[in-house]
Amino acid sequence: MPALTIKNIPDSLYEQLKTAAELHRRSINSEVIVCLEKILTPTKITPADRLSRIEQLRSSIKTNRITLEDIEQAINSGRP
Repeated sequence: MPALTIKNIPDSLYEQLKTAAELHRRSINSEVIVCLEKILTPTKITPADRLSRIEQLRSSIKTNRITLEDIEQAINSGRP
């Protein structure tokens, strides 16, 4: 298995990593691997789940339909 050495880690980042490792009861090395997997491994979503999410988002969007009358009123409101 390949090995990786990371140099010049900012102290604050290392402390966050160390705290997360302790919280999850992992070594720092294992915590780094888990973090990398979360970021680099794409989550697979089924087309049905994606469509369901799209429908949820669409239903949450309020539509403010602009009518032709609204446009004409906006145009005419700036004219003397």
